[in-house]
Amino acid sequence: MKNLQDILYKVNLVSVHGSMDKRIAGIVFDSRKMVENAVFVAVKGVQADGHQFIEKAILTGATVVVCEDLPVKMVPQVTYVQVKDSSVALAYMAANFYDNASQQLTLVGITGTNGKTTTTTLLHKLFTDFGFKVGLLSTVVNKIGELEIPSTHTTPDPVELNRLLREMVDAGCAYCFMEVSSHAVHQHRITGLDFKVALFTNITHDHLDYHKTFREYINAKKAFFDNLGPNAVAIVNIDDANGMVMVQNTRAKIRTLALQTLADYKAKIMENTFAGLILTINGHEVYTNLIGGFNAYNLLSVYAIAVELGRDPIEVLTGISKLKSVEGRFEYFTSPSKITAIVDYAHTPDALKNVLGTIQTVRTRNEQVITVVGCGGDRDRTKRPVMAEIAAELSDKVILTSDNPRSENPDDIIREMQKGVPVEKSARALSVTNRAEAIKVACALAQPGDILLIAGKGHEKYQEINGVKYPFDDFETVKEILKTLNK
Repeated sequence: MKNLQDILYKVNLVSVHGSMDKRIAGIVFDSRKMVENAVFVAVKGVQADGHQFIEKAILTGATVVVCEDLPVKMVPQVTYVQVKDSSVALAYMAANFYDNASQQLTLVGITGTNGKTTTTTLLHKLFTDFGFKVGLLSTVVNKIGELEIPSTHTTPDPVELNRLLREMVDAGCAYCFMEVSSHAVHQHRITGLDFKVALFTNITHDHLDYHKTFREYINAKKAFFDNLGPNAVAIVNIDDANGMVMVQNTRAKIRTLALQTLADYKAKIMENTFAGLILTINGHEVYTNLIGGFNAYNLLSVYAIAVELGRDPIEVLTGISKLKSVEGRFEYFTSPSKITAIVDYAHTPDALKNVLGTIQTVRTRNEQVITVVGCGGDRDRTKRPVMAEIAAELSDKVILTSDNPRSENPDDIIREMQKGVPVEKSARALSVTNRAEAIKVACALAQPGDILLIAGKGHEKYQEINGVKYPFDDFETVKEILKTLNK
């Protein structure tokens, strides 16, 4: 239980109606999850306006209501706290309720279109290998040490986020590495957190269904760096055209990384094959099992963060050499008949281009590259034809299929993708709506030595269709089909 006055610290109050002398059992912004003696925060969300559920929240236990607009009728026993912005208030209140846990460990945030999951996961493994207990907040899974907690969002809501950070501190975690999505920045989920290091990977075409314009998307990412404190470190990839834009107004210490230009942290690819990468990082050579130019950036990011956190550069390079690829990120195996199957989460144009570009650099040219790709429903529609065009241009054969259609008709999504296939490539592009069948067709078309790319879902173990998540695993599916076909 916390004092109401204490959890309102830093909240911009407009007015207070009722007693502030109350003990609070929890903070809730979804009236369906109300508990006795909790604060209900009425947030104006994307899907619904929490102000519509104030009365329901009071009936189910709320003794305090935090809102932007006061209701016409107010219950005498309830305290009403009017604030300028409920989303910002919720974030500060959650941080205060959980005793500002982010200040009690070293919190590192990774933002960017691509590379967030791989970088955070590799950092979790690296610092665990260094002997620390480490927290992880990622798209794939949340971890407190080695304890795994299912992940529902790239970045959790403020209450869940601060609760997890509190559990990490109580469990003895020294570090937490977390993905920071543009949605999380824009919706103030990370407001009130104390980041020691923030990293920008890159920014490309994505989430325009939410942000509407690329400029809004850039500004959402940039706001993360704008709000860093003077004791934080901001690390940016300056090979990206918007790298330095991110830190134009930051108070943090700025560090740069790059493969293509001079930077504080500089890497060069010496060798890139299916056996792995040989890199030089700030003049030191390192071998790693990870493959591809995009992983060179991920590993350079890991190195930069670890060194900025005070680790010895040689110790870091030694640790990097032992790291394995992350589930669903260029995860591959070779069948008995020498067909190489790659599963990757690439679900943006840039990510797909990076993966196929990597395949082009390691292939022998004596084999086919066969790509299975789809696009998610209820998401940015403008990238659908772009994804198909990239797949067609960089593959010998393409099979357009269903991804997570959600509430949309998968055939409609595929038709939008087909518009991007160049006319001269159309004979090489097939459409197979059922994802399992599409993978089966790709396997049937493959000959010994060929390369199969199954793109879009990566680590996901389900396919979401009309609100239902059906079990589906790209990696296990392609593996089983190749075994069945004796390939």
